[in-house]
This record gives sequence, C-alpha cells and structure tokens, in this order.
Amino acid sequence: MDTFVFGHKNPDTDSVASAIALSYLKNGTGYDTMPGVLGELNNESKFVLSYFNIPEPQLINNVKTQVMDLDYERIEPIPLNTSIRQAYRIMDENNIKTLPIVDEHNHLLGIITMKDIAMGLIKGDFYSLDTYLDNIVKDLDGEILSKGNDRVKGRIRVLALYEESLRGIIQKGDIIIVGDRYAVIEQAIRADVQLILITGNKKIPQKYIDEASAKSIGIVKVPMDTYTVSKLICQCNTVESIMKSKNIIKFYEKEYLEDIQEEMIHTNYRYFPVVDENQLFLGFIGRKHIMTPNKKKVILVDHNEYDQSVEGLHEAEILEIVDHHKIGDISTSMPISFRNMPVGSTCTIVYNMFREIGIEIPYDIAGLMLSGIISDTLLFKSPTTTNMDRKAADELNEIVRLDLESYSMNMFRAGTSLEGYSIGEIFYRDFKDFHMEMGRVGIGQVFTLDIDSVFSRKEEFINFIDKVYTDKEYYLTLLLITDIIKEGSYLLFRSSNSSIITLSFNVEACQGVFVKDLVSRKKQVIPRIAEAMRMLK
Repeated sequence: MDTFVFGHKNPDTDSVASAIALSYLKNGTGYDTMPGVLGELNNESKFVLSYFNIPEPQLINNVKTQVMDLDYERIEPIPLNTSIRQAYRIMDENNIKTLPIVDEHNHLLGIITMKDIAMGLIKGDFYSLDTYLDNIVKDLDGEILSKGNDRVKGRIRVLALYEESLRGIIQKGDIIIVGDRYAVIEQAIRADVQLILITGNKKIPQKYIDEASAKSIGIVKVPMDTYTVSKLICQCNTVESIMKSKNIIKFYEKEYLEDIQEEMIHTNYRYFPVVDENQLFLGFIGRKHIMTPNKKKVILVDHNEYDQSVEGLHEAEILEIVDHHKIGDISTSMPISFRNMPVGSTCTIVYNMFREIGIEIPYDIAGLMLSGIISDTLLFKSPTTTNMDRKAADELNEIVRLDLESYSMNMFRAGTSLEGYSIGEIFYRDFKDFHMEMGRVGIGQVFTLDIDSVFSRKEEFINFIDKVYTDKEYYLTLLLITDIIKEGSYLLFRSSNSSIITLSFNVEACQGVFVKDLVSRKKQVIPRIAEAMRMLK
C-alpha cells in the first residue's frame, strides 16, 4: 500500500513542491510513497510544474479507511459449471465456509456456503441431474466407455427391477444407474437414454458400447456400487442449482468502513463478497476484518493541524510530519518523526533532508524546491525568510541555473492573475482556519500584482466575507490582499469586535486599509491577532 505525502488544503506552491520532493526522497530510500494534493492547484503551482515538466500530483479527497485497505480473505473463485461435490472438497480442504461463483470474466454470479450444500442434501431434488460429463467422471472416479453429450441434463433412474418390470419406465433422455445387467443395458440403449452409469467397475460386452456410441449415448464405468452412486450422483449437479444469486449483500472495494459496519453488524451472514466497480470478485470480508483494520499511511508536509488537513485523518496512520508552522493539534498514538523548523519554506527543510541522506537532487526536483522557497518567502522579502532559505535557494540554483528575478516575476505573474476567478474561489484559494483564544479565526490570503482587479469588486468581497463570518460563526474573518511590489497587504474583514484590527495592525479599522510590510500570515498576522486578543481579554 502506497504512503500518501501531501500538504494542506488549498495547496500553495510550497506545499505542492515539498510533497513531491519529499515523496521522491522517500522513494529513493526504499519507501513506497505517492505525492498528493488536497485541492485544485493554483496557477502559480501549475506554472512551476509545467516549467519543470512534472505531472500534477493525485488529488486526495480523504484518507478514510476503505474496504480495499482491509486484509480481507482473497479466496479463489469457482466457475459456474463446478459440481457441488467439487465445491465441497475445496471448502473442506481449505477450511472455508463460503465460495464465490464467477463467470469466465470473474464477474460475481453468486455464492455457496457449507450450509447450502447440507440443505441441498436434505431438501434437494434427488431425481434430476443438470451437470457436465466431466463432473460425473471426476466426482465418481469414472471411465468413459462411450462418449455422449458434454452437457448432461435429465431424470435419474436406478434400475434395480427385473427387466420385464422396467418396460415403459425407461424414457428417452434418462440417466441410468445399473450394474452389469446386460438385458437392462440393452433396453436402455433401445430407449435412447442419455447416459448409462455402470456400477461396480464391471466390464460389459463391446457390442453394447458400440451400439451406444452409434446413438451418441454416454456410458461411464464407475468403481462404486449402485447404492453409493445413487447417493453421490446428485452431488454431481453444478453449484448453480443451489447457489445464492439474488439479494446478495456485497461491498465495493472503494466503500468506506464507516459505511459498511452497520450493515455487517446487523445481519446474520458471516462473510460478504467484495467486488470492484465492474463487479469483478476480489474476496470475502467478515466481522473479524473490521476489528483491527489497516489504516492508510500518510506523511504530512507544510501543516500539522486537523482543520488544514485531509478529511478522515483521524482514521489514518501518520508516519511523519515536515513543517515550518507553529505546532498544531495533530496527535498520534505512536512516536513519529516530526521535523519542525522556523524557516520560510518547507522546501528548505526537505532540501536539507536530501543533503543529510546524501541523495542526489535531479534538475526537476531542484527547480521544484527552489520554486517553493521563492513562493513562500516572496523572493526573500517575507519576514519569515532565514539564512537557511537563502542558502538552500543558492545551492539549488547551482543545479537549475535560473535568472531568479526574471523567473520569480513570471511565476508570481502566473499565480497572481485573478482573471476568471469567482469571489469565492479567490477568497478560498489560500484559506486557513485557526482556533485562537477568543474563538475561531478564518484568514484567506491572495498575492497579486493587480490590486485593481480586487478593489473593483470590493463590495462583493465584503458581502462574501460577511456571509462566511455568519455561516461559520467566526470571531474574525479576514482576507489579506498582498501586493508583492508594494510589500504590504490590504485588509478586508468582519469581526464581532472591529478593534481587533486596530490593535493587531495599528491602523484604522476600515475596509481596504493598507498595512505596510505585512506579508506573512504565519509570522506576522497570527502573532499580532493573538497578542491583540490577550489585550482585549
């Protein structure tokens, strides 16, 4: 099972780049990982991936436990033409109670249980046979003397009466069980029966075999006596005669454990078939398999809070966290590797992990990490920038050899274009929830070189922020419109106490107010709001 490596919701370039780079690093050290994202990529990230010819990571909607994650039983299915006796032997030899029946393409047709076999022996039709000649030969250890039809379907007759008493009883198409009673055999051939089973392993004259062959009547010699054959012959029927094919409770491999548990617990069945989306049989699942389910394995980058992470994270096994934000609320039941450093970009941390392990960094991965550092530090203009970020960027650029100023402006220009985006898409493109002292705070941030495109719709943004504030019951809802050129941010907001804006940023609490040098949500905005809350308390 692959381990997923992913960043936070509303993925930015640093989270996307660090997930891909760390996945590459882990795979180079023997792990089996796959990078993912928790939302649609923004234009800046798309620009970077396109520039370095890297495919977009898989979209991960949740990491809830699915049926496919469980160690359910992989049982070899049987075809529809299998005999009941053969099915019983498979179940007995392998100590299993339920068998799946499939067609030639492995589509599930039905199931058969040991109980079904037992009830068939008690309540079954003992006078009819619908099977194949090969089943009879195999199940009764027979020898074909005359080859009849492959498909055997008809009424069973045990001919124990005197031959004169049998006149009018033997019918065309019957299946006859008899010993070495030649007169009865001759009468059966004249009646055009379908199949004659010669019991006791007795030889019969060649003339009867020739006559039967001429009329395509099958003759099979079996070693058992007549009584035993008459008992076993019904078990040569195919499993189709007793299998369950309607109202079968089955589960799809992509169904979630939380959705199937209730049904499993409140039914009397022991096992349930598992199929894929094309109805192909995969195995059986039982109650024991959901007691200690396998969990999806994940590695988190660029975040360590539940609100910012994937749905179902509580059900997953977190193996590692690599982040540069404050310690959040994620907890684990076992010790994990948790690398958290006060740097400007998670890609800086991942770069240093490459250096520690000694794995060579290829051109595309180097360019990806460099882009993540440039993006999160705003080309080293953000106050979160450290010497480690600058050093990592310099060393990565020795591999890719970019004109950083030109490349960065092209990247920012691609990422900050708001053309074609709705108010909601702009607001939520980089939005994070924070649980703070006086309540929940929701902060969105958009970087742009075109401030006018936002302020031409200022009232629409304010109305949208008001709605989010009310619907989600935030203490403060804030949108930062960060001007990369002016190196500051404009504020649009709604709060139950507008003085929080004045106290946090030392500006008048009016919509669209500009705060010089305010570019980092993590290092500037959140600490200032937290301090203002302490002052207001």
